[in-house]
Amino acid sequence: MSSSTKKRKILIVGPAYPYRGGNSLFVSHLYFQLTDEFEVKIFNYKLLYPSILFPGTTQYDKSESIYKKAPNERIVNSINPLNWFITAKKILKENPDLVVFDWWHPFFGLCHFVISFLLKNKLRSKILFITENFVSHEGHFIDKVLTRIGLNNAGGFLALSGKVADELNEIKGARKVYRSELPVYDCYQTSESSKDQILNQIGFSKSDKILLFFGYVRKYKGLDILLNAAPEIFKLDSNFKLLVVGEFYDNPEGYFSLITKHQIESKVKIINQFVSNEEVQTYYSIADLVILPYRSATQSGILNIAYGFGKPVLVTNVGGLSEFVENESTGIIVAPDSTKALVEGVRKYLELADKTDFKNNIHNFIKKNSFQNIQVLFKQIVSEMQI
Repeated sequence: MSSSTKKRKILIVGPAYPYRGGNSLFVSHLYFQLTDEFEVKIFNYKLLYPSILFPGTTQYDKSESIYKKAPNERIVNSINPLNWFITAKKILKENPDLVVFDWWHPFFGLCHFVISFLLKNKLRSKILFITENFVSHEGHFIDKVLTRIGLNNAGGFLALSGKVADELNEIKGARKVYRSELPVYDCYQTSESSKDQILNQIGFSKSDKILLFFGYVRKYKGLDILLNAAPEIFKLDSNFKLLVVGEFYDNPEGYFSLITKHQIESKVKIINQFVSNEEVQTYYSIADLVILPYRSATQSGILNIAYGFGKPVLVTNVGGLSEFVENESTGIIVAPDSTKALVEGVRKYLELADKTDFKNNIHNFIKKNSFQNIQVLFKQIVSEMQI
């Protein structure tokens, strides 16, 4: 781009630091990918979820090390209608060439509808919704209604999985659906760590083979299915241990009772806490296989972190999750809601482990990650979504 050419302006409405989580991480990655080509601003939330509706300990990133800290202005209050008018006025004052709403949950339906409605008269088609999800994993009728309301004023959509792109056919009409995907999150690899030392610190031995379940725990993520499969999995190899790391958004007692029921206390370690950025490497670096036994999904940052560490994954064939796995090359794909399928998936991993270079396969696979071309895609989007 010529130094005399004025950059087009993109304004993103979405979460960023100090908020934690995959949505914040995605928005920050998007910001840094686009800034070479565009002038980019983020209008962050000053209130994301009311504390009464948030099941975790904190919405904020309490890590000592902050990765991908995109500059932003904390402006949007998700539950204050007066704020939505103020936010829309501030967006219009910026005179952007494209407004991008990051959409992942119907809770934001009214907020996004009102703001985008107030923009539509002047910006018309220059409103893009990045749909990480269409309807939430645990969605009900009201979620579907709020989703349709929230996405109503979009001039176009950017879907991050084929599943979401297909679901958008219900409402897109003449509007275009663009496609990309989540980036590979390799930002957590900060230093070389001694695997043996970490294993020892956590309470494992150097001969143990670690199956990792990572991320916050809710029913749709299927940890209970994995725990019910665990006794048979452990029979496949006496060195298998299951490491569960992440904050429980569900009552943990049901999960602990399964461990007791199956008498696998010595084989399972649970770390029920928020995981800081600097600790992510600790757990992924010792994992032999990352397991995502989800009941439903669109895509998953957990998978993309695993790829960032070159770790193979075992995923269920739900939603768009399997789109990002080359079966028996970068991981294993199994049927959902089945303890037997999980056992057979781990068995297949064992068969392949000594003859398959998972790490190199993953390296080659992520070269095709379409997020790396997001700048080119946004040039197309900005060009096509002008008035």
